[in-house]
Amino acid sequence: MKPMMRQDGTEPEVKLPGTAYYHMCAEQTKRDYEIKVWVPESAPPASGYPVIYLLDANAVFGTMVEAMRVQSLRPEKTGVVPAVIVGVGYTAREPFPPDRHYDFMMPVPKEELPRRPDGATWPEHGGAEAFTLFIEEQLKPDIERRYAIDRSRQSVVGHSLGGLFVLQLLLERPGTYRNYIAGSPSLHWNSAWIARQQETFASRMQDNRTEIHVLLAAGELEGSHPSGVIERSRAFTQWLNHSDASGVRADFICFEDEGHISVLPVLISRALRFASRD
Repeated sequence: MKPMMRQDGTEPEVKLPGTAYYHMCAEQTKRDYEIKVWVPESAPPASGYPVIYLLDANAVFGTMVEAMRVQSLRPEKTGVVPAVIVGVGYTAREPFPPDRHYDFMMPVPKEELPRRPDGATWPEHGGAEAFTLFIEEQLKPDIERRYAIDRSRQSVVGHSLGGLFVLQLLLERPGTYRNYIAGSPSLHWNSAWIARQQETFASRMQDNRTEIHVLLAAGELEGSHPSGVIERSRAFTQWLNHSDASGVRADFICFEDEGHISVLPVLISRALRFASRD
């Protein structure tokens, strides 16, 4: 991992206090990622810092860092404890680059893909397994070499397609994180695959020795969206809490008067508190 530079050879225009920036190349796919790491000013606990892996860092890394900096000053009041934030993003300037479709989605048969509103074809997808291996086999070991990390207190946060990725991780690798936080998850993208994974989820949970916490959330104004994100998220939460899998607890929140994008700041704030719970 080397210090991150923009394509024109310059550092980012704005550098948040306490934040390091890197480029990393995935060994398997040769895809480039922009990694941003914020570390608390306070000394780590004896067990190490909790760590939050944040997807779509292009869009929400700054939001999470500023919320953490303010709220973790008084954890006894806010319920937010200092944690390392690892943002996984891209070198592109836009907040939601098309590369995320490849990284966040399992392969989906063409006939099962939802129709795009403008009629165009969707960006390339199907690289979620490779992206997972990049995080688990490259990114996490590097972060744990550089910083004092408590591996028993790891969280992952994603929104929309990132929320879908978080739930795919939960279903396939339920012991990878302690807290899985999925905002407005695009469960309609891969419903057949998800249904198959749900059938065998309890058996995968048998080997998990720690309690898993799951938070699903959506904005109230998303209720009219044809994806049915609120209904699907609520149903997924109910399934988790009533499944045969032991050691998993799920919550669903519908944020009043928020839409698919405006929900992000309140989701990020709630995610910090959720990830801080013992």
